[in-house]
Amino acid sequence: MPTTEFEEPTDIDNPLDVVEQIVSANQWPFDRQGEEELSVSIAGSWCDYHLGFSFPQGQGAMQIACAYDLRVPQRKREEIYSLLAMVNERMWLGHFDLWTEEGVPMFRHTVLVRGGPALTPTQLEEMIEVSIGECERFYPAFQFVLWGGKAPGEAIEASMLETVGEA
Repeated sequence: MPTTEFEEPTDIDNPLDVVEQIVSANQWPFDRQGEEELSVSIAGSWCDYHLGFSFPQGQGAMQIACAYDLRVPQRKREEIYSLLAMVNERMWLGHFDLWTEEGVPMFRHTVLVRGGPALTPTQLEEMIEVSIGECERFYPAFQFVLWGGKAPGEAIEASMLETVGEA
């Protein structure tokens, strides 16, 4: 397939500046580790979530990683890897994986921004909402495997039950 050569824009706005404004407006504690990284903690329904935003200069991509505030013991890793495969089959955006070094499950997603317009505040807010939403949706499945003694398939089934009506 032939490629068209064109000059890459050199003035891509840093979306981390907009993320910083969003987290400041929400009064979430955050740490800006320079021009390429920002970390923020957000309280969810189940646990605190630790979001890491990365925008490496020259790569033209913005990555968000949303880590659970829990650790997977070595003895449960095989079951968690099976659960991750089942969870990822249900994903429409991003994926879950296990930060092997720390034993922490996390949601990750990357958006390419090279050659296009800068990410808007609405898009960045949506990235945060989707990340937290997916983590909230699957948190019970991780708990069922880690602490409830359920097999990965049972954990997915139990956590994906939709409630109907009101009690």
